Amino acid sequence: MPIFAKQVLTPEGWRNDVRIEIAGGRILSLTPDTQPEPGDERHAILIAGMPNLHSHAFQRAMAGLTERPSAGNDNFWSWRDVMYRFTFAFEPEDIEAVAAFLYVEMLESGFTRVGEFHYLHHDRDGRAYANIAELGSRIASASTETGIALTLLPVFYAHSNFGGLPPADGQRRFVNDLDSYARLLDASRTLVSALPGSVVGIAPHSLRAATGDEIRALLSMSPEGPVHIHAAEQVKEIEDSIAYSGRRPVEWLLDEAGADGRWCFIHATHMTDAETIAMAKRGVVAGLCPVTEANLGDGFFAAGTFIDAGGAFGIGTDSNVLIGVADELRQLEYSQRLLHRARNVLSRDGRTTGRSIFERAVAGGGRALGSTSAIAAGMPADFVSLRLVFDLGFEGDTVLDSFLFGRGMAVDCVWVHGLKQVDGGRHVRREAIETRYQQAMQAMLSRI
Repeated sequence: MPIFAKQVLTPEGWRNDVRIEIAGGRILSLTPDTQPEPGDERHAILIAGMPNLHSHAFQRAMAGLTERPSAGNDNFWSWRDVMYRFTFAFEPEDIEAVAAFLYVEMLESGFTRVGEFHYLHHDRDGRAYANIAELGSRIASASTETGIALTLLPVFYAHSNFGGLPPADGQRRFVNDLDSYARLLDASRTLVSALPGSVVGIAPHSLRAATGDEIRALLSMSPEGPVHIHAAEQVKEIEDSIAYSGRRPVEWLLDEAGADGRWCFIHATHMTDAETIAMAKRGVVAGLCPVTEANLGDGFFAAGTFIDAGGAFGIGTDSNVLIGVADELRQLEYSQRLLHRARNVLSRDGRTTGRSIFERAVAGGGRALGSTSAIAAGMPADFVSLRLVFDLGFEGDTVLDSFLFGRGMAVDCVWVHGLKQVDGGRHVRREAIETRYQQAMQAMLSRI
């Protein structure tokens, strides 16, 4: 069914009275300054779907369960210990149930593609399932059921710290060697091959979990496509890296791993100005997860310096403690306001703050996930309609500012590959998926 919208944000800017025709999951044509035809589906505002470049689906089950202070200094590392214990509550069907409900929430908030940084691979005893990609297949099934586009990033995790130290017992569900990872990667490519628009990349977890030689071997397994890695999230990580190699993590990755435009550094919180600028110049995408970074007390990313050096960024929901396009982008801008004690810090090129950070996140997130999100002829039909919570006559950039900062707009409908997955703000299969999620959560909580 053709779609007619009063306002559409295209790569060339806002266009009015636009008629969109879709065929084969792609935008066949886009005609502005026209009139609707009988039978057209009508909407007020259309914007591109947002890529979610970093998710750990299983951690959605922990949301709200890690806010009790631990003994001593409660920080990222104490949170990580709780997370490790929580992983042993999952059966394969629980992974699928939690991921499906999470993807429903993502779609309802305006995300149309997820980069699943998937590192829960094995059974509770650390042994591989008969299908080495069993848990990855559960992620793919959740993507299929909900309709969200998938970039699957199977994680290589072999060590507990720099220097190839043996993994800790709590990490046993994550661990692979290079041979088993090669089988996992091949199996992952097979299981998503039938999903429309799917992409498979590689993800060395971090320089703590993968040695330099292992990272080079991984790159030979995947000479093209996305490469994601956690980098410089915590001060301790910087200190350990310097103690081991004499270099900071981002410095090492740029110099020794040849990180370039197909790489995404997740978090990249603690960098020098020189590293920040070098990362931007090399084309590495910054994978920012502002809500999780605030929840874990990570610190502040040098966003202004990075953008001014030509850097590209996208947003992710990481630990999935809260799901929302507007929440992530608002937290990103507000973190910079707190850091610099100023307003509209990330606005560039004369655009409003909402327009500036929204478009940058769409473009950078798409690059990081091996995809493109844009309302233009030939592009995948992945877009979002907004409904006016308060009809104040907002137009153009004020629409995005209201969506991100004023709550004057809300997600109404979401299409992925031309199929409407969210209607009236609610996923079309939410009820059954939510029921299954609740049952899985009750079973898991009884095992903890």
